[in-house]
Amino acid sequence: MASSLKLVCVLVLCMVMTAPMALAVDCNQVTSELAPCYGYLMSNGEGPAPADCCSGIQAVNNAAQTTADRQQVCQCFKNAAQSASGINTNTAAQLPSKCGITIPYQMSASTNCSSIQ
Repeated sequence: MASSLKLVCVLVLCMVMTAPMALAVDCNQVTSELAPCYGYLMSNGEGPAPADCCSGIQAVNNAAQTTADRQQVCQCFKNAAQSASGINTNTAAQLPSKCGITIPYQMSASTNCSSIQ
């Protein structure tokens, strides 16, 4: 009986320790959610942002619940901006506000992601 109680405690401890890691945001998820934004980001940003783009930004923002997640999302934004040619950086910086979404950093290749809380 005591050994099975110890085993249950160890299993619960393992689940608690690994749960936050399992929920971490990754760049594939961010890229997938933001795919509808790329056409708009290549433009001069006139007109409303596409609804599916705004939905993607909201989904990514909602998924980034911890400081580590927000820093990861920021780094994913930076990586995407640096790897995709033709992105209008002014349009990217204005995109969250055009969608009515507040994120705790600017979507920019120059953002210091490690300073994000």
